[in-house]
Amino acid sequence: MSITLDILEIQAFLPHRYPFLLIDRVLECEPGVRLLGLKNVTYNEPYFQGHFPQKPIFPGVLILEALAQATGLLASESSDELGGMIYYLVGIDKAKFKRPVVPGDQLMLEALFVRSKRNIWAFECRAEVDGDFVASAEIRCAAVVP
Repeated sequence: MSITLDILEIQAFLPHRYPFLLIDRVLECEPGVRLLGLKNVTYNEPYFQGHFPQKPIFPGVLILEALAQATGLLASESSDELGGMIYYLVGIDKAKFKRPVVPGDQLMLEALFVRSKRNIWAFECRAEVDGDFVASAEIRCAAVVP
């Protein structure tokens, strides 16, 4: 069964808010397997003022953060016992960047569940724009009672 989430449903799972909530919509979520999220990149976002004024580029660290938020959403949807928990980023390995993301792009964020052990969740993540590879990473998060 595939689940979709709008921004209000996403806010119910993630504690992030403007300007740091980096997922606008979940297009597909198969709990315990995969999540596909969407981030609309617009010129109105605050980091473009300094990154960079003459050639705006979505910061790579924010691509990784958007992927990490996708892992938190997938973990939340995948476990009944983890409801009400906050997910903390605990590790990023093998991060790769291929091309810049610029205003007007739609960043597609995919998180694939790999394993869960002792409350640490591991995911393979990938970001694309128009079907072109942008970035990837192995991401781990931990569920913590707030």
